[in-house]
Amino acid sequence: MTSTDTPLAKTTTDDREDTRITKAVADQPRRTRQRTLIWDYLCTRSEFLTAQQIHDALRTGGTPVSLPTVYRTLTAMAESGDLDVLTTDGQSAYRRCSSHHHHHLVCRGCGRTIEVTGTVVEQWAEAVAHQYGFADITHITEFSGICPACQESHR
Repeated sequence: MTSTDTPLAKTTTDDREDTRITKAVADQPRRTRQRTLIWDYLCTRSEFLTAQQIHDALRTGGTPVSLPTVYRTLTAMAESGDLDVLTTDGQSAYRRCSSHHHHHLVCRGCGRTIEVTGTVVEQWAEAVAHQYGFADITHITEFSGICPACQESHR
């Protein structure tokens, strides 16, 4: 690591991703050891995780971090656009995702999540907005189902 590297910036060939990661750290209210550990943990995971799951994993790994700190950090990262949030059964789950607009296909069995893009979904959202006179439309679309591995294990 050079003196200009941030400990949170992972090695990647995509400079935009490096900039996004560095921005996520800089936008945090305070850069603390706990916040750095939460970010580093999320960088190692691909699935959506609740604040409680992240808290439990960090504590099990020997990291003393409070649950309110985990919630505050996740909220700040989500508000700055560095994490995606899925809400299921009234509980939020967080994950680092790509920076481009996308949707999620989530397995109801194991939680496996795939980022998908959908021109048809985008066109439909625009058409519905236009039909009702809305402008500057944003949307969040999540699809859920049972992945092939879970289908196979339940046969």
